[in-house]
Amino acid sequence: MKTPFNNQKYLRIQRENILKRISRFGDKLYLEFGGKLFDDYHASRVLPGFKSDSKLQMLLGIKNKVEVVVVVNANDISSNKVRNDTLITYQEEVERLIDTYREVGLFVSSVVISFYESGVSVDNFIKKLENNGLNVYHHYKINGYPHNIPLILSDEGLGKNEYIKTSKPLVVVTAPGPGSGKMATCLSQLYHENKNGIRAGYAKYETFPVWNLPLNHPVNLAYEAATVDLADVNMIDPYHLEKYGVTTVNYNRDIEVFPLLKNIFEHIYGESPYFSPTDMGVNMIGFAIDDEKNVIEACNCEIIRRYYQTEKNVYLGRFKDETIDKMDMLINKAGLSVNSRKSVAACMKVAEQTGEPSVAIELPNGKIITGHRSPLFGACAAALLNTIKHLAKIDKEMYLLMPVVLEPIKELKTNYLHRSNTRLRAEEVLLALSIQSRTNPLAELAMKQLPKLVGCEAHSSTILSEADLGTLTRLGIRVTEEPISYKKKLYTNNQ
Repeated sequence: MKTPFNNQKYLRIQRENILKRISRFGDKLYLEFGGKLFDDYHASRVLPGFKSDSKLQMLLGIKNKVEVVVVVNANDISSNKVRNDTLITYQEEVERLIDTYREVGLFVSSVVISFYESGVSVDNFIKKLENNGLNVYHHYKINGYPHNIPLILSDEGLGKNEYIKTSKPLVVVTAPGPGSGKMATCLSQLYHENKNGIRAGYAKYETFPVWNLPLNHPVNLAYEAATVDLADVNMIDPYHLEKYGVTTVNYNRDIEVFPLLKNIFEHIYGESPYFSPTDMGVNMIGFAIDDEKNVIEACNCEIIRRYYQTEKNVYLGRFKDETIDKMDMLINKAGLSVNSRKSVAACMKVAEQTGEPSVAIELPNGKIITGHRSPLFGACAAALLNTIKHLAKIDKEMYLLMPVVLEPIKELKTNYLHRSNTRLRAEEVLLALSIQSRTNPLAELAMKQLPKLVGCEAHSSTILSEADLGTLTRLGIRVTEEPISYKKKLYTNNQ
C-alpha cells in the first residue's frame, strides 16, 4: 500500500544532501542533529510511512564516514532532569543513546559535558563514562552567549573549551534533549579546528519545523504542539526572505543565534557560506511527502493527542499552567476541536455508566471497543482483552484466561510482592494469555491479533499507571488520558 510519506526517497535524497554538504567544506563537517536519531515516533505519527529510525538508517548507509559526539548539560545531570516522553534522566538517556549507537555499528568517540562545573553527580557520571572507554571533554559557560561576539571568539570564550579530537569527515553532534549545548559545541570545534589549520564546516539536521512547508501547515503546528513546554516558536526566516525573496520556516532559537554563526564563519574564512538559518539546514523531509491530505489528517490527530498530553502534564506539575493557553491557541489555529477524537466520548460514556475507570480503543475501521475496571481486571487490561477478542471473532463473554493461571498471579502479588491492588494489569493479562496459548487454540488466536493494534487510538477516563501506559504504547496504540486520578488519588500507579 502506498503511504503518504516516501521513506526510501527520503533516505536517498537526505544521504545525498549530507554528502554534498561535507564536500562543500572539504576536510570535516560538524552536523548538529536536532530531535531523535531513533525512536522518532512523533515523526512517524505525523508522516505515515516515516520509520522511527530513519535518520539512524540514513547514517548507517555512510557509517564509515561517521562518528558521534554526545553533548549533555552539566546542570541537567545535577538536577536529575527527566525526559517527558521516556521518564528517564538525561544521564540515563546518554547511556541509552551510546549503547544503541554502538549496537548498530556507529562509532561513538566522545561525550561533551557542557556548562561544566565540578559536582558530585557530574564528576561521578564522567568517571563512569571514562571507565567505559569514552573520552569526556569539558565545555564551559560563556557570559553573554550568544550576543557578546568579541568574548565568544576569544581564548576566554570558545577557546577555553577543551578541543574534541575527532577522526571522521562527518561528526554527528547529538544530545539527550533540548538545551544541551549542541550548537555551542559545534561552534567551539569550528574555532579550534581553524586554530589547528583544519577547514571544517557546520550544518544542522533538524526534522521540524519543515522549512519548505507553510508556517501554519499542520506538520509545523504539530511540531509546536510537541514542544509546547519549551520556548520554541515557529517563525518565517527573515534572513532568507531578505536574501532570496523566498518564504521559509525556521524556529526562534536558530534565528536568534544566526548572527553569531555568521560572524564565526566570517572570522574563520573571511566570509560566511550561509546567508540564513535555512541555508544551514540539510533537512529534505518535506520533499518526500507524497499524499499531503493524509499527512494533514495525521497531523491534526497528533495535535489533539498533544493537547490531552499537555493537560496531563500540567495536572502532574510537569508543565506550567500557561502551556494550556498555548495549546488552545494551536488548536484554534489548526481549526480543530478536541471533541473530534472519537474514543473520548465512548470512553467517558462507559465511565459514567459504570462509575469505574474506563478505556476505549478505536480500531482502524472506526469500531470502538471499551473496557472498565472490575474486581479482576484493571480498565486497560479489560479493554485490551475485549479488543483482541473482537479482532479474533471470539465471543466477548467467553473466558480466555483460566483460574489455574490467574490465581497464582494474584497470590504472587498479594502474598509475596505485598501489593494492595490485585487487579491484573495489561501486561499481566498478556503474559497469562501467552502461557495459555501453548495449550489453548483460542488464546493462541487472540495473541495473533496483537500486531493489528499498531496505529489504534485509545482514551482513558483517568491517568493510567506507568505500567499500563507503557504496555499500550509498546503495542503501538496511541493513548490519551483525562487529566484526573481515580477518586483524586495522588499515587496513580496503584490503580
